[in-house]
Amino acid sequence: MGKLDGRVAIVTGGGRGIGKATALLFAAEGAKLVIATRTAAPGQEVVDAIVAKGGEAMLVTLDMGDRAAVRSLVEQSAARFGRIDIVLHNAAYLEPALLADMPDEVLDQMFDVGVKACFWLTKDALPWLKQSPAGRILVTSSVAGNQNSIPSRVAYGSAKMAVTGFVRGAGLELARLGITVNAVEPGLTRTHALESNASEEMIEMMAANIPIGRPGKPEEMAAAFLYFASDEAAYTTGQSLTVSGGSTLGNVHGLPID
Repeated sequence: MGKLDGRVAIVTGGGRGIGKATALLFAAEGAKLVIATRTAAPGQEVVDAIVAKGGEAMLVTLDMGDRAAVRSLVEQSAARFGRIDIVLHNAAYLEPALLADMPDEVLDQMFDVGVKACFWLTKDALPWLKQSPAGRILVTSSVAGNQNSIPSRVAYGSAKMAVTGFVRGAGLELARLGITVNAVEPGLTRTHALESNASEEMIEMMAANIPIGRPGKPEEMAAAFLYFASDEAAYTTGQSLTVSGGSTLGNVHGLPID
C-alpha cells in the first residue's frame, strides 16, 4: 500500500527537476499522474517512466499562462481518470532582469505562470477536490523573495511572495472543505535549469554559502511534497516549508567544518 494509492495528481512543470522528481515519487506511492509541461519531450519521458513501472500517467502540453489551457488541463485530467485529488503547481517562468530593464511582457508572463495559474488551477479543480477524501493543493514556492532578495530576481521573488499569500489565504478559505493548501520553498537545487544556466564552478561557489555545503536534490523537495500530499499532513494547511540546507539561517563563514 502506497501513501497515495488510488489518488489522481496533476503536476505542472512535471517534465524536469522538482516536478519530475515529485511526479515519480507520487507514482511510486500509488498515485495516477497527469504530467503538464510546456515542452512535450521531457514530459513524455516522465510518463513513459511511470508506465514502465506499472503506473498510470498521461501527458498534457500547455502554457500555464494561458487561462483556457489551464481549464482544459483540468477537464482532460478529470475525463481520463474520473477524479482529481492533488494539484501541484510547480511550473514557473523566470527571465532575470534588473528593475530598469524589465519588459512589461516578461513581468506579465512571470505573474501569469507563477501566480495567476495558482488561482486558475485551484478554481477549475475545486469541484473535484471537494469530492476527494483528501483534497490537496500544493505549490512550489522559493526562498527567493520569501527569505532572500537577489538582484535581477525582484519580479521572480515578488511572484513567490505572492504564492505564499495565496497559500495562507486559500488554506484558510478551503479548510472547512477538507482541502489543505501548502507550499515548499526550495533553496538552491540541482535541477536541469540550474545546470543549464550555471557552470559547475558557479554552483560550487553558491553551495559554499549553504550550511549543509551542497545544493539540494529534486528528490529532497519531492519528499516534502509527499508529506503534504499524504494523510499524515491532514492537519497541516496554509504552510510553507523551507527546504534549503539551512541557507536562510545566516552566514556560515568562520564556522568550523571539522
